[in-house]
Amino acid sequence: MDGMTIGKAALACGGKLCGRCEPERELGSVVIDSREVRPGDLFVAYRGERLDGHDYISAALDRGAACCLAERVPEGEERCVLLVGNVQTALEQIAAAYRDTLSLPIIGITGSVGKTSAKEMISAVLSSRWSVLKTDKNLNNQIGVPMTLSRITKEHEAAVVEMGISGFGEMYALTRMVRPTLAVFTLIGHAHLEFLHDLDGVLRAKTEMLELMDEKACVIMNGDDEKLRSFPCRQRKVTFGMGGDCDVRAENVRSFEDRTECEIVCGARRLCVVIPAFGRPLIYAALEGAAVGFEMGLTDEEIVRGVASFENVGRRAKLIRTGKIVLLDDCYNSNPDALKGAIDSLAELPGRQVCILGDMLEMGPDAPELHRTGGAYAREKGVARLLCCGELGRFFAEGAPEISRVFPDRETLIAALGEEIREGDSVLVKASRGARFETISEALKVL
Repeated sequence: MDGMTIGKAALACGGKLCGRCEPERELGSVVIDSREVRPGDLFVAYRGERLDGHDYISAALDRGAACCLAERVPEGEERCVLLVGNVQTALEQIAAAYRDTLSLPIIGITGSVGKTSAKEMISAVLSSRWSVLKTDKNLNNQIGVPMTLSRITKEHEAAVVEMGISGFGEMYALTRMVRPTLAVFTLIGHAHLEFLHDLDGVLRAKTEMLELMDEKACVIMNGDDEKLRSFPCRQRKVTFGMGGDCDVRAENVRSFEDRTECEIVCGARRLCVVIPAFGRPLIYAALEGAAVGFEMGLTDEEIVRGVASFENVGRRAKLIRTGKIVLLDDCYNSNPDALKGAIDSLAELPGRQVCILGDMLEMGPDAPELHRTGGAYAREKGVARLLCCGELGRFFAEGAPEISRVFPDRETLIAALGEEIREGDSVLVKASRGARFETISEALKVL
């Protein structure tokens, strides 16, 4: 954190410096795992369900932490501890104070589906001109966002920050820290309904961001999403999508196993882009990247080059030829909207199409019906076989009983793959992370 000293951090959060501290010493990044501490870092001692970070304060200081943010000082520890009443509140205050010192553009990304793909694509586009800091992994919540902000240095010329929430009020907390100069909304979909209740709740929670953003800022929203298309905001609104009335739209979409191509149109500008990955949902990521590029003054050549440098991360729509089947490994996470997009992508693959589906979590009281609807959609799109398991996953079969087989657990499903999967099949594997369907994907690779 360039210029953020131990003394300034203490002032920002109203904490008390204990032990041998150097108030003028500059802090490095925020770290919550003592094993990852590097010299100069700020170690934050969180109390978890199984572990208490306060038990690792001395280990963090041994590794070179400049200071530890904590709610108590371990007995006998005489090195620098910043003592506060609540480490989460204090960390957010320190992150907000550091944000006050930054003048670079910060793009905030939120939505129910596609945040990480948008983050990766927007970063790729902006990196064609600038040095860009982006959210690492899934550090997009009230702990991860301060960690991301702390990594911004004077070498960076732009930052792309993913902002994920699961409840009301969380976006206010994130926005107070990030204060985006430009915001991107990917989709208002069926995610975290256990806490946000319905799509109107999702919209309300996500758009808390706009209440704290400057009215002169630009907000880029999915124009194919009914909730976002009709949402009024005091900021300047730019829409993207497939619809002809979107400000930034895709035309002439073509999908191949190793790439996806389209033309991106914005006013008189028309760009032919190649996304080096499979899947129609990535068209939206390219549109988001291009829309941000247009707003930030990039040339057509820079945007095209940026899109072409995109790299997907994690188990998101990974297309793998095993020698026997085409595997669409998309078991990073799942909700009804992401599942629909994955099934649409599967429909473009050759051979008999098979879905292996598991629980979509945090769907609230309508979870069984949302799973039934997912099964019915698979049948409507021509899926030949649906294999499912899980407490909720079994409801997929009720939406398409004539093509379905339900298994009591993953192990039983894996044991049946040899009889269920044929050579030449295209197979989609998708479930929420908690379902651990990556074990099924790994089994399919060696089938």
